[in-house]
Amino acid sequence: MDKVIYYSDELNDEFSEAKIEPRVIDGSYVYVYKSLWKKFTHFFWLRIVAHPIASCYLIFKYHHKFINKKVIKPYKKDAYFIYGNHTHNICDAFIPPKISGWTDAHVIVNPENVSIKGMGNVVESLGGVPLPSNKDAMKNFISCIETRVKEKKVIAIYPEAHIWPFYTKIRPFKDMSFRYPVEYNKPVFSYTNVYLKRKHGKTPTIHTYIDGPFFPDTTLSKPEARKKLRDQVYNQMVLRSKENTVEIIKYIKKEESHD
Repeated sequence: MDKVIYYSDELNDEFSEAKIEPRVIDGSYVYVYKSLWKKFTHFFWLRIVAHPIASCYLIFKYHHKFINKKVIKPYKKDAYFIYGNHTHNICDAFIPPKISGWTDAHVIVNPENVSIKGMGNVVESLGGVPLPSNKDAMKNFISCIETRVKEKKVIAIYPEAHIWPFYTKIRPFKDMSFRYPVEYNKPVFSYTNVYLKRKHGKTPTIHTYIDGPFFPDTTLSKPEARKKLRDQVYNQMVLRSKENTVEIIKYIKKEESHD
């Protein structure tokens, strides 16, 4: 461990090194393209470029492997939602497509991810779905989620919302993002990235634990079902986070940082 970060708000503090001015995602933003060119660029960037790079990066840099990925196999022909901890700016973009395999993974991202000049279209082609900035865009966003569910795609969500690099615990998160599996009655899986110490070098090994499925409880009201799903995912991620064996960055709450 050679770095310390002081935080004050587990729900809202952001520690991504990238400082990007977010674009406004309004009603004019097109979430679902139907043109053949857009479909080709999606295939090109995702299958020809991103998948090989992701595989090499994860394996050679982090000796990455999945644990318990078999639980997803029975649901590969249907839509499902995956929720992960947000602790790495690059790996968190690469891992969802590796989980979904040949099924497209559409990752819900902050507007900053599609705001980089020259890269916004690439992120979109890779499956990035930016959060809306206003009510007009929200209608299109919800329509996009519904479309992807009907197409039997995978929707990936980082409920912690903000990146805390190499954080080894699970931050509390709200249940709002669990409205989607409740609304469409689709299974949910959690994936928890943990960091393991190597015998040599400072770079950790990353293991991704996959757990589930968790199903919306149709006997409950939608808010209650949403909360239940959130708690199931959160508790499982907390359990898996105990597998971390190395702390690259130490996080200390400001009010606790006394001499």
